[in-house]
This record gives sequence, C-alpha cells and structure tokens, in this order.
Amino acid sequence: MKRLILITLLATISLATAGAVEPKTFCRFVPERSDDFAWENDKIAFRAYGPALSASAENSGIDCWLKRVDCPIINKWYKENAEGKSYHKDHGEGYDPYKVGASRGCGGVALWLDGKMVISNVFREWKVVKSSKEESVFVLTYYWKHDGDSYKEDKKISIKLGDRLFKTESTFWKNDNIAIGLPIAVGVLRHKKSNKLSKNLDKGWVSVWEKLDGSELGTGVLMDPSRIEKHELYVTGKKLEDHTLLITKTDKNGQVQFYAGYGWKKAGEINTAAEWEVYLNGFRHQTDSN
Repeated sequence: MKRLILITLLATISLATAGAVEPKTFCRFVPERSDDFAWENDKIAFRAYGPALSASAENSGIDCWLKRVDCPIINKWYKENAEGKSYHKDHGEGYDPYKVGASRGCGGVALWLDGKMVISNVFREWKVVKSSKEESVFVLTYYWKHDGDSYKEDKKISIKLGDRLFKTESTFWKNDNIAIGLPIAVGVLRHKKSNKLSKNLDKGWVSVWEKLDGSELGTGVLMDPSRIEKHELYVTGKKLEDHTLLITKTDKNGQVQFYAGYGWKKAGEINTAAEWEVYLNGFRHQTDSN
C-alpha cells in the first residue's frame, strides 16, 4: 500500500513538473489580433499597434499588459480572448486595463517640434532579431510626414529576463537621411490629474503612480541623464493627452536610447510609489554597453 502511494505521489510530481512553464522572454507579431506586436518577460508585458489599426485611434503608443505570474502569457491571453475570455478582465494571471488611445502610453516617442508632440501612426514593418529565454529583441518601423518632410523610425526593442524595464534604441531618418540633432520626446501618459508625478533628472527618469481598479500602478521612462535636454509636463486638458516627458535629441548616429516599464502593486513586488522610485534610481544603465 505504501509503495502504491509513493508511486502515485512521484507520478503526480512528475506530471506537475512536466506541465510547468518556466519563465522566459518572448515576442511575436500577432496577425490574428489586428496586427499587434507583443513582448514580455517574467515581470512585464507590452504591445504595440500594427497596420490593421492604421485608421483607428491607436497609433505608436505602447500598451501595458499587467501580469502577476512569471510564466509567458501572450499566446495564452490572445488565444483565450479569441475564444471569448477577455484579457481586459483579470482571471488570475493579470489583464489589460491600461488605456492608451492616441497617447504615448508607456514609453512611446514623438518628434518635439515647436513645443508640441508630432506623432507617427502604427508600425508598418516588423522584424524579430532574437527570441530566447534570457532576451528577446525586435525592430518596429514607423513612417510619417509633417510639414512636407518625411520621417522614419526604426525602433529596436530588447527585453531581458528579470527586468521591469525594456530598452528602446530608436534610429531616425528625415527625408531619407540620418536625422542628427532631431528633438525627440519620450514619456508616459498621465491618465488623471490626481496621479502622482515624480522625476529625478540626475538619475534620468520620470514616472507616474496611479490608482487602477483597486490596485496601483507605476510607469516610467529612464535615459542617460547627460542626454536629457529638459523635462516637460505636457498638458492639454483633453482625455489621454497629458504626459510627463523627457526631451532629448538624436545623437551623431540619429539615435536615442531609453528604458520604459512598470511596477504593478497586485503583482506583489512594487507596492508603493516610493518603492517604484527606488527601483528606477537603482536600475542599471546599459546605453553604452548594448
């Protein structure tokens, strides 16, 4: 009898282990959901909007998918959403309550011309460079026109296991030439005036801390402090248009580099605005090494 119980117990453990999904990074194009491009690690998940939404309100903003499990959820959530189990509701792993619209969301960029953001539409091209357990890398390409000039952005995004921020390295062209010294705004959306805004320009970051569906969320962007021209609180009074921004310029290679991400209280690791600010203050800069 004891032998039978032991065999049953070992078999149960073996099945549980076989069914476990280990933490990893992941990214992919999602044609079945209006051409999204989604990426994640064991802490955070995001998506950008693609060609099928070119006529919608969404454009080049970045959407947060709030996850509270360390296993991959992108494929699972898209599949379940198509079957009627909405990822806009938390079924135990997290959900997507973050409203982006035409905003920059969490870490979107814009041209900064005459004191205003000039934004691109959805990405038109994509390419996966790498997708492994430890790191995923991909490129999204955006095209747009303004005042008779043509612009292009190659947005190279990388996400590493264990980080709460993903890295963006964007290269800009103007009229088919590398755009050197082009003013760029990078930031995060402030959903309500009551949201707590914080910044530490010596450390290179701005953040928003907000209440969300009975929990709380911190979002932020971070860059090399020496590349910051100024901080801008961009307020229009219209829905989904207020942002806290870092204004920078492209370097000699037409590039800007920065990090963006979030900490969600319900995930159990970042519980207060102060803890989120400590995380941003301590995050390692990799702009010179990658």
